[in-house]
Amino acid sequence: MLCPRCGEANAVGTKFCVRCGAPLVETQPSAPVQAPAAAPVPSGSVLGLGSPRTPQPLGPPPLGPAETSGKAVATLICGLFMWFFPAAVAAVILGHVSLSDIKRSAGRLGGRGMAMTGLVLGYVGLFFIPFILIVAAIAIPNLLRARMAANEASAVGDLRVLNTAAISYSASYSNGFPPSLMSLDGGEATQANCDHAHLVDMDLASGLKAGYVFSYVPTGASILGNDAKARGCTVAGSSSYEIHADPVTRGSTGTRSFYTDQTGIIREEADAPATSDSAPLE
Repeated sequence: MLCPRCGEANAVGTKFCVRCGAPLVETQPSAPVQAPAAAPVPSGSVLGLGSPRTPQPLGPPPLGPAETSGKAVATLICGLFMWFFPAAVAAVILGHVSLSDIKRSAGRLGGRGMAMTGLVLGYVGLFFIPFILIVAAIAIPNLLRARMAANEASAVGDLRVLNTAAISYSASYSNGFPPSLMSLDGGEATQANCDHAHLVDMDLASGLKAGYVFSYVPTGASILGNDAKARGCTVAGSSSYEIHADPVTRGSTGTRSFYTDQTGIIREEADAPATSDSAPLE
């Protein structure tokens, strides 16, 4: 050990320095200083680069049930009316917007199922509407022509009924041909009589039926003999008549006009009122 006064080296265990006699004090070896323990390196981290950050939540978790998106509800409603073109377009637009809002809401908005349903219905509507329009463009004109043809056929049949009723009236009441269409109906009488003979239905007697207007015009001399008066006639009949049948809206309820008289011949005209000079119906 070394002398603290003169620095002389002395043997271990010596009490006094052999050179200067100074007392020697044996010193205990100090404990080695331990370095602080290093913090454990998390698994998955790169040595020297520090530990990775723990992902932080974007916001507080939603409390209670999620609120249904109003846009999702509107998407579903528009999708249910997909057969109307504007509704189908609105369903597609609102569907994409609502799905985007629901995705960004982090669970605060619900209604994804409604939005998806409305979106699909909107696309179905967009796919089928052009097809429906094409079919309608083909079918509607054909239906219109079929309806006009049916109305024209009905008008011809009604003229035949009126001719038959006029002949029956003349034979029954000895008053010539009826003075008007109303004298052929049965609207105001419980039993048939000269003024209401119950020979045609009320629609035909009113002069408007199946898209056609019927005009009855007495053209001969007035006849109101004693036999007619005895049979209850109060209005004079006629020795001749003519009946015109014209479409209510030409080109929509019918295209042809028809004409008939006491001869029973029915005549037609394509685009104008028919007369006694028109061609007979084939």
